[in-house]
Amino acid sequence: MKSTYLGWLLLAVGSIGMMACGGAPAYGPRGMSGAQSYKSASSPAYGGGYDQPSSAARGEASAPSDEARPGLGTGWGETRYSQTTSTSFQREDYNHPFTVASLWYNDEEGANQMARVSDYRSYDRSSYPVYGGMISVSLRDDNGRPYPSFYAGGRTYAIGEPGARYVIHVQNNSGFRFECVASVDGLDVIDGETASYSKRGYVIAPYSSLEIEGFRRSDEAVAAFRFSSVRGSYSARSGQGDRNVGVIGIALFQERGQVPRWSEDEIYRRRSADPFPQRYAQPPSN
Repeated sequence: MKSTYLGWLLLAVGSIGMMACGGAPAYGPRGMSGAQSYKSASSPAYGGGYDQPSSAARGEASAPSDEARPGLGTGWGETRYSQTTSTSFQREDYNHPFTVASLWYNDEEGANQMARVSDYRSYDRSSYPVYGGMISVSLRDDNGRPYPSFYAGGRTYAIGEPGARYVIHVQNNSGFRFECVASVDGLDVIDGETASYSKRGYVIAPYSSLEIEGFRRSDEAVAAFRFSSVRGSYSARSGQGDRNVGVIGIALFQERGQVPRWSEDEIYRRRSADPFPQRYAQPPSN
């Protein structure tokens, strides 16, 4: 039964060579190859960059076909160094994450259209708080700055530009380790296939952050996330369709025996606390 829950996970290593989960036990051997520990994403059949054939990224005039969808997708970008190592992680519940976050993205025109048809609330939301702020998620540019975003219709939307690179930044503000299974356009960021909760993910150490820079090609490299046209997205060009283009998913699993103290009930009680529960004076009881 133990083998059902105990698996090798990928632990992200930043570009400066520091492990995001420094000090965690049970690291796998550094010589472990990607093929042994996980299946990496396959490059799209066209064999090119994120959207090189697309005129949209180059600003050229071109009449799109009737089937072309407007807005942004995520393309298969340039290869970037992003080393990983392995660690063991036993999920509290293998099939059910304790919380799931979704972050939508589009270009400015598409975002404005979504705001018009949704219950627009606020603009310039730099990050998306998850589970009462225990975790926060944002899309960041080459300089580490969050992309502009807004909240509408119960969803957070980030606004990008064709050809720009982005990184999924996940901040752990708690004292617990979590497993993060991430998807882009409905595809798992590690193996590039249809995303599901059964896939294994990255481990985030307590009070640290994780930066997912692209679709994983090996244990030392990723294909960068680049905003592209829908037609030029990795999802569309790899033959998996564009039905789920425009959304990023983060599923978080808690470690067995390490249940966060901040339950949904406790978060609700905190948020609904009333500083002045009694509006008027009450007569004495006797």
